[in-house]
Amino acid sequence: MQWFDAGVNLTNARFHSDPLYYLDRAAEQGVTKLLVITCNLNDTEQALVLAERYPQLKVTAGVHPHDASAAPLDLQQRIMAYAEHPAVVAIGECGLDFNRNYSPPDVQLRVFEQQLEVAAELQLPVYLHERDAFTQQQMLLQKFDEKIPRKLAHCFTGGCQELKEYLKLGCYIGVTGWICDERRGGALREAVSTIPSERLLLETDAPFLLPRTLKPRPKFNEPCWLPEVARVVAELRGVSMQTLAEQTWRNSHEFFGISE
Repeated sequence: MQWFDAGVNLTNARFHSDPLYYLDRAAEQGVTKLLVITCNLNDTEQALVLAERYPQLKVTAGVHPHDASAAPLDLQQRIMAYAEHPAVVAIGECGLDFNRNYSPPDVQLRVFEQQLEVAAELQLPVYLHERDAFTQQQMLLQKFDEKIPRKLAHCFTGGCQELKEYLKLGCYIGVTGWICDERRGGALREAVSTIPSERLLLETDAPFLLPRTLKPRPKFNEPCWLPEVARVVAELRGVSMQTLAEQTWRNSHEFFGISE
């Protein structure tokens, strides 16, 4: 089985010591392609360096809502320049986060819309983050509904109703180790079986969201643990691991517009 980790924070300090070590550990478990999430332009630059070194990596280019206040005035031009690199396959991680408001909401809205404009112009998918801001995010996504080819609800943690709304927006759904958390993941565990098979992607979001089902418990999450996320998803959906691997492998390539 081959797996595509549709979201890993490989520029995080946890991986700085030896990225190849973690990529080799992932490959041993069949995780042979990975999407590196970037949250600001410095992240994007670091991720592109990694992608030039390791061809199994693809990259997003964009600004997370937490970092929106630090976005440069020429944000759109700089993202477009990064997007010329063949490793860049999506705009983001972008969106709205009104839970912590590390950046003021009005700034988040402006920076998010700027990135949606870039995605529309370049015809690239968007890699979405949202927390406590669905109504505002929905309005902006509807505005660009016919202009952006594909959208991913990254690290989806909601229940059936939230899922219905994201599917109405045409989103693919990214499932992480949250599904393995019996304390917080109940709503997602109920909803996961209703995700259309052609819209499902799997992510680790490493080094975050370590699957709680792993025993003994590692210190932090890695791409090599994606099959554990898959095991729980397959069980809840009532499908084999092989079927899930084939579906999510195909979906990831289709979403990011890359060849298998």
